Amino acid sequence: MGKIAFIFPGQGSQFVGMGQSLIENKQDLQRVFNIADEKLGYSLSDIMLKGPEDMLKRTENTQPALLTMSVAVLEAMKEYDITPDYVAGHSLGEYSALVCAKSISFEDAVHTVRQRGLFMEEAVPAGEGAMAAILGMDRHALLEVTEEVSNNGGSVQLANLNCPGQIVISGTAEGVGKASELAKEKGAKRVIPLQVSGPFHSSLMKPAAEKLSTVLDEITISEAEVPVIANVTADVVTNSAEIKEKLIEQVYSPVLWEDTVRRLLDLGVDTFVEIGAGNVLSGLVRKVQRRVNVYSISDIESIEAMVTKMKGE
Repeated sequence: MGKIAFIFPGQGSQFVGMGQSLIENKQDLQRVFNIADEKLGYSLSDIMLKGPEDMLKRTENTQPALLTMSVAVLEAMKEYDITPDYVAGHSLGEYSALVCAKSISFEDAVHTVRQRGLFMEEAVPAGEGAMAAILGMDRHALLEVTEEVSNNGGSVQLANLNCPGQIVISGTAEGVGKASELAKEKGAKRVIPLQVSGPFHSSLMKPAAEKLSTVLDEITISEAEVPVIANVTADVVTNSAEIKEKLIEQVYSPVLWEDTVRRLLDLGVDTFVEIGAGNVLSGLVRKVQRRVNVYSISDIESIEAMVTKMKGE
């Protein structure tokens, strides 16, 4: 068997009720949710389990909620003794990966991502920023589109390079609008405006990155015990100073997810385990390489099914 990568989802995978079956099946996992509530000073677990959905979708709640969900699933997996050779996460999911790699404690991570969410919300006034998914266009062609618009007074850049033919752009509402039109003119198959609260992973997020830097100064970041593939470089990081630097850059830089998957494949990974809410990353991995084992685990049933299949291989 080849190597195993644990991968962790970012924003968009949340849903009301996430974590419910975990707690019902393994009551000791309640302590993960309790730690988050205590650290944040409000009942995040109530928002996760009961909603309302509009509260869960607020970035400052979504980010710690997804982290908490991933960590609870990680805890549930411990008894099965399956360990990763590498870890990676999509945007916010990088913090879950760092908790898994024992670089950041869960308590510090849940506090940090709550602040990260608030800073990202505050960085750009509502309605001034936008994001859009561009389907069926080569990254180099789309990069030329964003550069042309930005050079002519707009502000737009590549934000999430998810898989071949699926790239998200981010910037001012005007910049994203112009780039979307130009992308269609130049052959993009489809453009989907995204319902987001800000232009994430664009240069407009630099004020948020500066504020995040001060929060990261206050927490302990250790050397990663498991190699982490950073979003910003799609390369291995283990050094604590470099991890901190990349977390700051990540706020305003593109998420190189397709490159991350390809790097993991080059490193010998043939089994990807998506840990937490949803199965978005599993789909993206398959679009990069179909001939790998991909599991998405979010409850006891999916964990047990994965373990049974792994042991049978």
